[in-house]
Amino acid sequence: MRIARLLLRLALVVLLPGALPAVAQTQAPGGGIAMHGEPKYPADFAHFAYADPAAPKGGELRQAVVGSFDTLNPFIIGGQTDQVRLIVPPYNFASLMTRGWDEPFTLYPYVAERAEMSEDRRTVTFWLNPKAVFHDGTPVTADDVIFTWQTQGTKGLPNTRALYEAMDGIDRIDDRTVRFRFKEGGARENPLVVAMQPILSKAWYSSHPFDQPSLDPPLGAGPYAIGAVDAGRSITLDRVKDWWGADLPAMRGLYNFDTLRFDFYLDADTALEAFKAGAYTLRRERDAEKWVSGAYDFPAVQDGRVTMLTLPHSRPVGMMGFAMNTRRPIFADPRVRRALILAFDFEWVNKTLLGGQYKRNDSYFANSALAATDTPQGAELQLLEPFRDQLPPQLFTEPYTLPPSDGSGRSRENLRAAQALLAEAGWTIRDNVLVDGSGAPFRFEILLQNKGVQRIALAYADQLRRLGIQASIRLVESAQYANRIQTYDFDLMLNTWISTLSPGSEQSRYWGSRSADVPGERNYPGVKSPVVDAMIKAVNAARSQEELQAAVHALDRVLLWGNYVVPLYYLDRDYVAYWGNLGRVTTVNPTYGTVLEAWWSNDK
Repeated sequence: MRIARLLLRLALVVLLPGALPAVAQTQAPGGGIAMHGEPKYPADFAHFAYADPAAPKGGELRQAVVGSFDTLNPFIIGGQTDQVRLIVPPYNFASLMTRGWDEPFTLYPYVAERAEMSEDRRTVTFWLNPKAVFHDGTPVTADDVIFTWQTQGTKGLPNTRALYEAMDGIDRIDDRTVRFRFKEGGARENPLVVAMQPILSKAWYSSHPFDQPSLDPPLGAGPYAIGAVDAGRSITLDRVKDWWGADLPAMRGLYNFDTLRFDFYLDADTALEAFKAGAYTLRRERDAEKWVSGAYDFPAVQDGRVTMLTLPHSRPVGMMGFAMNTRRPIFADPRVRRALILAFDFEWVNKTLLGGQYKRNDSYFANSALAATDTPQGAELQLLEPFRDQLPPQLFTEPYTLPPSDGSGRSRENLRAAQALLAEAGWTIRDNVLVDGSGAPFRFEILLQNKGVQRIALAYADQLRRLGIQASIRLVESAQYANRIQTYDFDLMLNTWISTLSPGSEQSRYWGSRSADVPGERNYPGVKSPVVDAMIKAVNAARSQEELQAAVHALDRVLLWGNYVVPLYYLDRDYVAYWGNLGRVTTVNPTYGTVLEAWWSNDK
């Protein structure tokens, strides 16, 4: 009781006018919070431009997922959860605020009908919408929001734990008002990241262990509730009738299908054949070579029952590449890593295996203005200058480049350059095998889960053999793959690090020294660099778009010159094929590309 009374007195002190920090109030109600600059939409906006509020409701959208699952709990490391994290949270759960996909990083009211954020971003207060309820009809309250963070912050994924550690406290003002306080020096995006966290039901989780894999459908407050589940094979979500959030400006015209079904397949080729047979409705093709090589030349396309769309986008594509595990001694030397990068013949792979449709991934923020080009200048140079003695001299005098090959599959110039770097690092050729000073061969394994990229890895291994390097390919099932990458038990592995137009705290999880040895993080190369850490800090401290761009350019440049990843390729367009008569807004192309939540069915 004494503790309770003390907490009550502290809460009353917080509410005193003189105790409140200066705030930058959002445009209430309905106003957004932008990471930088002003929101695109005014406080009284009716709907997002890419959504049609008159879109009909009904029908089923059925999609394919490559992989498997053994749990519906998306918030833990254990179990086969990768695909579940993409399916369950955005549909089954609701968050305090939601993103608009035609601007860099702005949030609009969702469960919170209003928000206020202090000028220094160390506090953010949310007023909950009284209409917000979970699927069982119970209201979403401040207690649920606080429970979410107390639970996620101590038992959840590494990223939520890290953000919880950055908090100075969470105040329950009343049943529908909650304030987050952050420690000094934290990332300026923290209030926005908090606002995007799926809200858990405190009552439901009191009888369902949060930190255990489970096939029990979790209780949420989102537009869909989990329906039929066939473990490892399919997940069906049913649109919630009379959903409380349907008429919110940020939700009008979205979530139009009555049913969403996700069918799981072992590999992409099997999934494609199933699509041709009409087993599911819509397919987003990730392999451009299939798109242009005739794989989609089947009767339903020819007679118009299947529509094929090529949709351009302006989103950053991040980095797709083979991560070299620097925890392994053979990858510790950056000269060796650069040699392995030079050995990948992109021009030949693109022409021969990919239908010539791809661009080389020459930045961690490719396809955007955040990609570093030329040499560092101005504010970027000022950020890098204090670390000049820790960086390659070339970083300051020449742009980072990936030398093109002649496309023959035998790029002698690049291979000669790679051989020279390997020789500098102490590796020599003996009987056509690359060996170190003790005679041990340069040998490693490329770990894969997706059979569709096996031919790329095989082509790469063939190039490496020309250097005397023995690279084997290991294709494993999803559960084993998840366990190995979470514990960093691999030599090389294929990954795509997703980026946005407003990079932030996720960069610490991707490349920060603290995440290098934390199981479940995404710093797969094991980057431990004080310079990288400093650039990430600068990204998180940016107060304007100009400061952000300079900091991201610097981070991009340092990562590139660190040679941690063998960069592969990317597409600047989406390929979508679908059966039947689907509708979408065609007058605008969202910055981040295809937003399926805004599509609908015209089939009767």
